[in-house]
Amino acid sequence: MHFSVWHWAILLLLIGVPVFFAVRSAIKPSQNPADLVGFGGWLMLLAIGQALSPLRTLATLGTSSEGYQQLMTLPNGTLAVYGEVALLLVFLVLQVVVFVAMLRRSYRFKQLFVVQWFAIPVVFLLDTFWISAVLGVPVNQVLAGDALMAPIVSFVLTGIWVAYVYRSARVRNTFTGASASGQIASAS
Repeated sequence: MHFSVWHWAILLLLIGVPVFFAVRSAIKPSQNPADLVGFGGWLMLLAIGQALSPLRTLATLGTSSEGYQQLMTLPNGTLAVYGEVALLLVFLVLQVVVFVAMLRRSYRFKQLFVVQWFAIPVVFLLDTFWISAVLGVPVNQVLAGDALMAPIVSFVLTGIWVAYVYRSARVRNTFTGASASGQIASAS
C-alpha cells in the first residue's frame, strides 16, 4: 500500500490535534477532583483511541479486500462478503456515534461506550456464525489460526477503559447532562 503526503498529513492531524490539547490541558494539573473536567489525563488517551477506532475498522475492511475477492469466487461467497461488510459498517457507525457523543460531552457517552464494548464480541460471533452458515463450513474452520486473539484482546482492553469510564472523577465531571456550549456559557 502506498501512502501519499496527504495520508500522512491526515494522520498527523488526527493524532497531533488531540495530543496538542492533552499537553495544553496538562500544563496546570489540579489537585481538586471537582476541577478535573475536560479532555485531559487518561481521558485524552481514551479520546485518541476512540478517534482512531473507526479508522481501525476501515483498515480491517481494506486489508480484508483480497480475502473478500477470494471468497466471492465460492458458492454463496458474495453473500458472505456482503454480510460481513454490512456488520463491520454497522459497527463503524456505532464507533462514530460513540465518538460524537464523546466530543459533545453527552451524558449518554458512558452508556454508548458500554454498548460499543459489548458489540465487540457480538459482531465477532455474528460474523463467525454468518460465514459458517452461508458457506456451509464448520465454525471451528472459520476460527482457524489466531482468529480469536484480536477480538479477545480488544474486548479485554476496552473492558479496562469501561472500568476507567465508570470510576474516573474527570469522566464524571466531563460527561454531564449539560451540553458543552452550556458549560462554556455558565463558565463566563
